[in-house]
Amino acid sequence: MCERYVLPAQEAAEREFEPAERWWQFSSSFNVSFPQYVPAIRAHDGRTEAVMMRWGFVPALAEGVAPEEEHPWYPSEELSSTPMLRDSWLHSRRCIMPASGFYAWRLTSLGYRQPYFFGPRDRTVFGFAAIWERSVSDEDDVIESCAIITVPANSLMCGAVGRDARMPAILRRKDYETWLTGTPVQAKAVLNPYLDQWMRAHAVSPRVNSTKNDDVSLIRPIA
Repeated sequence: MCERYVLPAQEAAEREFEPAERWWQFSSSFNVSFPQYVPAIRAHDGRTEAVMMRWGFVPALAEGVAPEEEHPWYPSEELSSTPMLRDSWLHSRRCIMPASGFYAWRLTSLGYRQPYFFGPRDRTVFGFAAIWERSVSDEDDVIESCAIITVPANSLMCGAVGRDARMPAILRRKDYETWLTGTPVQAKAVLNPYLDQWMRAHAVSPRVNSTKNDDVSLIRPIA
């Protein structure tokens, strides 16, 4: 799963994704959590646009009210079978969430949650595959929200945090357009575990467990 991630600077994200329109303003963060507004790229009228969305999926049927139980991610296997996701999936409401890395936790034999940092070896900015939705209240208040899509974790991540782990679906650059504008069948085909040899991983300080902490030391390796 993915409960926290690292957000690149706006300029770096724009260089990576080159959106035609920009409707966002944000700063880098080393400890992004949900629910908060985060940048995302989506397709609109044949162009790409950069927008801010609430991380934590709010279904259309919720009528602009965030659910009590947050859903920051969904398994790829449920995209076409879960009622609250099916309409978004079939109508290609897909987006890309810029990132520079993410965290996952291993439960130790002493009951301690040890955090690990994960990211691509050769990419300082990349994109999570995500799905988005628009929910409107009776007063016409609009919430546009998103959730990361997860896939079974690769062996690198399973070795660090457990064999039942899941990881965010990290998109290759050549798959950005397919994810945003392809058919559901085409888009589903790019949802794969990122290869071990393309990734790095290391244990990090438990300071990341608190959302009050947000600095570069969070991603530094510890012994």
